[in-house]
Amino acid sequence: MNPDADRLLSPPHSRPADAALPTDPDPDGRGPRPVPPGVEYHRVLAGDKRRIGRGVLAIVLVIAGMAVFSFAASQAAAFVDTQLGRTNPASGGTDYTPLYHGATMFSLALLIPWSMLVQRWLYGVRGASLHSVVSRFRFDVFGRALLFIGPVWLIAVLVLNASTPPEQTHWPVADLVGIFAATLLLTPLQSAGEEYGLRGLVFRVAGSWSRGPRTALVVGVLVSSLVFTLIHGAADPWINLWYFTLAVSLAVITWRTGGIETAAVMHALLNTLTFLFATALHIDIGTSVADRSAGTGSAVLLVPTLTAAAIAAVVWLRTRTTGPALTPADPRPARTPAAQ
Repeated sequence: MNPDADRLLSPPHSRPADAALPTDPDPDGRGPRPVPPGVEYHRVLAGDKRRIGRGVLAIVLVIAGMAVFSFAASQAAAFVDTQLGRTNPASGGTDYTPLYHGATMFSLALLIPWSMLVQRWLYGVRGASLHSVVSRFRFDVFGRALLFIGPVWLIAVLVLNASTPPEQTHWPVADLVGIFAATLLLTPLQSAGEEYGLRGLVFRVAGSWSRGPRTALVVGVLVSSLVFTLIHGAADPWINLWYFTLAVSLAVITWRTGGIETAAVMHALLNTLTFLFATALHIDIGTSVADRSAGTGSAVLLVPTLTAAAIAAVVWLRTRTTGPALTPADPRPARTPAAQ
């Protein structure tokens, strides 16, 4: 990686983590609870109480939202496809149509606003804080991740896709164009949706269950990674190892960078290139790309697995002197007691 990548994560705030963990709503009694100052990304929801039950509810709501949005969108696509004489997988058919593909991508993109809404409802913290420790999407971090990490990651993704036995099928030209367009427009949002749900809210929720920031980090990484692995429903050990290692790596990167941007870049490049590769080679997406049954994985998956882990290690090493990015200091002036 280029030495300039040191700037990828140079947190402007490097104070001891968990310097303050306010748990009360806004002192004025209006608006959302403020983001605590001087804490790491995964500790924004932490407080005096662990609130494990509330956290489990939040995780269930994220997974339920994923399932409900996917079902509703795919059924809507199935209805329209049926009117057009097509039978997509949501209707029990094998026609992997552009409409079905787009609906699947769009449904997972809805996890972005949904995760923000769940956080605001259950924890009283603004949804925008899921972007990063500064409560906004940092396009500079996003751009540097794309520039410095992107090329290395793309090589690993190409190896992954080239090793997948292609099960080709006949694709009408209109379908190829439609899936190509839907992939470019919606797959990055679909990938970001999973990041906001898993490396965002679930990581934070599980990270709030322990008083110590390091124990909380381990719990947050493991819980979010296990949920990510399980929801993909793979029956192959190589694929599960790949998913779990990818999830752990993205969680570590999110912690060190203090935001979701770099993880979103890696996830979006992975999924977008996979679908574009399948489209270019006329691969049957419904049976080949989505197949995670036992025996479909192989040791070739170690290439992207180890690459993801190496990228996380490099990000960690390049921030070893600054530490993980922290939320800004509380900008509100100290209050003085009213005169008696």
